[in-house]
Amino acid sequence: MTWQPVDCHAHSTHSDGALSVAEVAELARDRGVRPSVSDHISRDAPTVVDSPRAVEAYLDDLAQYDVLRGGEFCWHDALWRELPRATVRRFTHRVGSLHSIRLANGSWFRVFHRDLPAGLTSGAYMEAHVSSLEALAAEMPVDILAHPTLVSPTLRELDPHELWTEALEERAVRALLAGGVAFELSNRYRPHERLVRRAADAGVRLSLGSDGHSRAQVADVALPLALARSVGVPDGELYDPERHGSRTGAFV
Repeated sequence: MTWQPVDCHAHSTHSDGALSVAEVAELARDRGVRPSVSDHISRDAPTVVDSPRAVEAYLDDLAQYDVLRGGEFCWHDALWRELPRATVRRFTHRVGSLHSIRLANGSWFRVFHRDLPAGLTSGAYMEAHVSSLEALAAEMPVDILAHPTLVSPTLRELDPHELWTEALEERAVRALLAGGVAFELSNRYRPHERLVRRAADAGVRLSLGSDGHSRAQVADVALPLALARSVGVPDGELYDPERHGSRTGAFV
C-alpha cells in the first residue's frame, strides 16, 4: 500500500469545525491525506461532546464514516477521567491539549488570553507551561500532545528560541518520551525546528496535525510533513494509530 500522511487532528461540526464529518473525510481524500476527526471533548471547550453520553453518540456517528476516530481532550478538565474503558477502546487515538496551564500559585490560566496575569513574566509562564506539559504526559493516557508550543498570543510574538530555553526543551522532550506521547507538528501552531529536532533525536514519535477547522485548513499537513522530513524522520515513522497502535486499546 502506498504511504499516505495521516491528519491526526481535525475538527468537524461536532465541535467548532465548519465541516461535517463526511466533508472532512471527502476533503482529506481529495488532498491525498488519511482523515481523522478529533473534536473537542470537554466541558470547557466549544463543543457539544461534553459528557460520557455525548461521547458515545459522537463515536456512533464517526463509526459511519471511513475516518480515524479521535478526540481532543483538555488536560485541565476532568471529563477524560470519567469515560468507561469500553468507551475509550472505541477511539483509534486520543489527543491531549494544554488549553489551560496551572500556574505556580495553583490557579489556572487559559492560554488563549492575550494579557498575562499581573506580575507573571514570560519565564514564569514558560515554567508553568512545561510543568503542566510534564503533568499531562505523566497523568493522561493520550497518544498525542496537540500543539506543544501553544502559548498566550502575546508570547507568540517573541522569538521562540529565546522563549523556549534549551533546558525547557529538554524537560518537555523527556516528559513526552517517558509518557509515550507523540509530539504533534501542528500546522496551526507551528513549532520551531530546534525543538522538533530535539524531540526526534531523543526518539519521541512525531505526528501530523492540521488542527483544521475550515475547508482551507482541514488535511493541510504539507508544512508539518516537510518539517518532519527536514529533521530526518522517515514518513513511515510518523504516528499512525493503525500502524503504531494506540493507548486506547483499539488495536489490541
